[in-house]
Amino acid sequence: MHSLLRFIKISRVLMRYRLDSLVLSTSLLKNFKPLVYLIPWHYFPVKKYTRGQRIRLALEELGPIFIKFGQTLSTRRDLLPEDIGDELAKLQDNCPAFDSIKAKQIIEQSLGAPVENLFKRFDIKPLASASIAQVHTALTNNNHEVAVKVVRPDIKKVIRRDIKLMYALARLFNKHPISKKLRPIEVVSEFEGIILNELDMRIEAKNCEKIGKNFKNSNLLYIPKIYPDLCHKNILTTERIYGIPVGDIKQLKANHIDMKRLAEKGVIIFFTQVFKHNFFHADMHPGNIFVNTNGQYIGVDFGIMSTLTEADKDFLANIFLAFFNQDYKKVAQTYIDSGWINPTTNISSFQAAIKRICEPMFEKPLGEISFGQVLFELIQEAKNFDITIQPQLLLLDKTLLNIEGLGRQLYPQLDLWTTAKPFLEDLVKEKHSIKNTFEKIKDQAPKLLKDIPELPALAINALKQLNKIKDMGYLYTQQTDSIVNQLKDNANKQTYAIFAGALAILSGILAINTFWLSSLFSGIVTFIFWFKSR
Repeated sequence: MHSLLRFIKISRVLMRYRLDSLVLSTSLLKNFKPLVYLIPWHYFPVKKYTRGQRIRLALEELGPIFIKFGQTLSTRRDLLPEDIGDELAKLQDNCPAFDSIKAKQIIEQSLGAPVENLFKRFDIKPLASASIAQVHTALTNNNHEVAVKVVRPDIKKVIRRDIKLMYALARLFNKHPISKKLRPIEVVSEFEGIILNELDMRIEAKNCEKIGKNFKNSNLLYIPKIYPDLCHKNILTTERIYGIPVGDIKQLKANHIDMKRLAEKGVIIFFTQVFKHNFFHADMHPGNIFVNTNGQYIGVDFGIMSTLTEADKDFLANIFLAFFNQDYKKVAQTYIDSGWINPTTNISSFQAAIKRICEPMFEKPLGEISFGQVLFELIQEAKNFDITIQPQLLLLDKTLLNIEGLGRQLYPQLDLWTTAKPFLEDLVKEKHSIKNTFEKIKDQAPKLLKDIPELPALAINALKQLNKIKDMGYLYTQQTDSIVNQLKDNANKQTYAIFAGALAILSGILAINTFWLSSLFSGIVTFIFWFKSR
């Protein structure tokens, strides 16, 4: 019932901002566009908002999940008209703020003291407001400038309501044949876990500390310091950072930042997080990334992080390198080996499809590549080759989209493949190096040492099991011999019975013809064969 009411509200918001006609203008639904003229609201005047403003306002009114959706879209300027892209960009740090007095009360209730005691100075006006939380600046009692992030009140209830609707829509979509590959219910389940984790500031604090350690001695990425004593489940206090928003191209150029190098660093940071650290920032939209005057990235908002299994990492590394080397057969075989598509798939046909889709991407700068079209065509090919979209890679896919959007903004001529290929090759060499092998042995040594005392008992048990198998094999041999012997015996008895019957007939014929002696002899032999057939 709640999902139905939410669906009605969504429909009402779409109509209020006249987005119903915009939705029905898409190629998928354009045949239903005449339905717009049957809706009464179509004939009522609406405030004079631009198309982009209408979309942004509708997303803001619909709540945090829809704002998240808009934030992701805002990085894809290649897929959006300029007016829509400009408006969606405002969702990144200009979401409507909630009451600052309420924010102050939440801080005091969570940290157990008046704000005046917790901070030397607390700025009541928020510095920024996002879909999940808003940020206030402050000065600690030790004179450290900090940013205090406060989770929106009752946001969890709102998110759960929208998640229920998403599940309802996923179940509806699950009836479509392509859902076998897209697995909408699993995708929604994964998204639910992600966004609910984002509400817990303790998780974000741990994420921030971990990624900070990973890049501690690196000049690629700076991570702000955490203040644990000023953190709670719904409060996060970090070092205040100063930098240029990565989307402010004009300001970056004014500070003489090398845009080509900056774009290349962004690619290297992504691949380092995914393949070397196996812990990557999965919400890398421009609102979460800044650049200092030295051209170093500064990261904020670590609510959505993710990891991959070793199998997933190996698969992706092999796929990337195969793409970079234009080895389409290797791409197809890697998919087969992963178990993501049917083993009976025609490799040659799949290889040809991969080549057709991806070959135009090579030898081109990032600005000339339409990843959106490539992704769409791959999904279309999924229907033909039974390719399954893996939910655990959902965040990685999103991060790749964000990286592309970031690259387009910074340096449209960036050749993503040339930048990433040597980096990936080094990673693969390092993975199979002697040093890395010894590191794995060293990591496994404690477990091996623990298991060594149990090896004699395990060996003895294995030998006993082997003897049992031999005994069973001997028993099976005996049973087989017995069956064969029984079959032979039955065959012999049938033969004796046939001879006995034939000789009995012969004995009768001889008796009729008064060959008494021959008839008697035949009768005796008949009796012998009859006896053997018993």
